[in-house]
Amino acid sequence: MNPWLLAIRPKTLPAAIAPVLIGTAMAFGDGLFHLPSAMLALSAALCIQIGTNLANDYFDFKKGADTAERRGPVRVTQAGLIKPEIVLTGAIIFFALAFLSSLYLIHRAGVVILIIAVTSIISGIFYTAGPKPLGYLGLGDLFVLVFFGPVAVAGTYYVQALEINWAVIVAGLAPGFLSTAILAVNNLRDIDTDRRAGKLTLAVRFGRGFALNEYLFCIMAATLTPFAVYLITDDQAGIALASLTGFLAIPCVKAAFTHLDGAGLNKVLAQTGRLLLIYSVLFSLGWVLCSR
Repeated sequence: MNPWLLAIRPKTLPAAIAPVLIGTAMAFGDGLFHLPSAMLALSAALCIQIGTNLANDYFDFKKGADTAERRGPVRVTQAGLIKPEIVLTGAIIFFALAFLSSLYLIHRAGVVILIIAVTSIISGIFYTAGPKPLGYLGLGDLFVLVFFGPVAVAGTYYVQALEINWAVIVAGLAPGFLSTAILAVNNLRDIDTDRRAGKLTLAVRFGRGFALNEYLFCIMAATLTPFAVYLITDDQAGIALASLTGFLAIPCVKAAFTHLDGAGLNKVLAQTGRLLLIYSVLFSLGWVLCSR
């Protein structure tokens, strides 16, 4: 596989696509869809995700978290496939592209989008960079829940609708929970190498049992989110379609609790990414169809 494709980590990109899809579907269903803003929001989200992946590849290697003992997919810096300084340059380029994608959105929707863009990029950088990175302090889960959930969904909706409501914010919790579930599996897989590197993820701090229960909780919370949104709107029963992902998640949960080896957890990670994408499609369809 092309080293840059490995570095970008395509399997993580549903975490960027899903909240934009949901926010756009909600704007469309409300009659407030704006195509240029939707496309730029997607571009910014993807660039931030890729920039964060490249930054993690570089800084985890520099901090000793990525070694030959790592059980996850290949990290190009650690494997020597791309020079460290080139990976870092790639991260800077994608973060710059994310900001450029945000300029029209800032012009259209104002300072709140500037704040979201800047904080998202800074969080992506300092997830693994700096003396006290978010991911090394056990704050990564909160960062993912907030920025890949309500912030991304509400931000996408706002740049199109130029207004916001509680249904959009609550709807954003589901992709946030599912993205956090992906991180929980990732941290469970890397628990031993992270502990040796001083990367104090929640899995390292509280153990394997906690990480497994965090994964299960996030799946369940995402599955129940459509019902919370329905209580707010009282007229969007179609979004219950998204709760069907709870049944699709059963094999993922069983596998997570059964296979604690690297290969098994890598499969769970990929399956959970697909689950996130399926959830976002079903929720979006349900919202749009019930809005007609």
